[in-house]
Amino acid sequence: MNNPQLIEILRERFIKNAALHSGIDFETIIGRLTPKVLESLKYMEESGGELDIIAYDKSEDKYIFFDTSKESPIGRRSYCYDDEALNSRKANKPFSSAMKEAVDHCVEILSEEDYFFLQSLGDFDLKSSSWLYTPAEIRNRGGAIFGDKHFGRTFIYHNGAESYYSSRGFRVKLRV
Repeated sequence: MNNPQLIEILRERFIKNAALHSGIDFETIIGRLTPKVLESLKYMEESGGELDIIAYDKSEDKYIFFDTSKESPIGRRSYCYDDEALNSRKANKPFSSAMKEAVDHCVEILSEEDYFFLQSLGDFDLKSSSWLYTPAEIRNRGGAIFGDKHFGRTFIYHNGAESYYSSRGFRVKLRV
């Protein structure tokens, strides 16, 4: 996908989901799309994130893109949480880790707070789950957190960081 194609996808999604970004002008966003930002957005889109602008942080003057795919992005599943977890596996290692992929593509894994905000906008991860940024006090004990939504409610769980599943991916955000 080239940059004009990506921008057109973003424009169409922006119009389709206008309720998500009331008061935000798409042309203002276009002016912030540097080559580095476009590469990160391209990664988000090509891996199945169906990104959209969902917030504006006035204090930092940043627009925030989130993955808005109904399920955890298909191109970002079957990863353990981080490289420490990946390296601890003796067999059946996944290709990479969620944290490494996020860092490599200059995006941030959603936090618990981000995830609750996303879920307030609609129903996401009804058949999948997504790794979430895990606080050090949990990660230092070998764990990591993830979320999903069932019965109309958002749930946050824990698992060993080295685990990975075909139905668990990770969602990201990008501040522009």
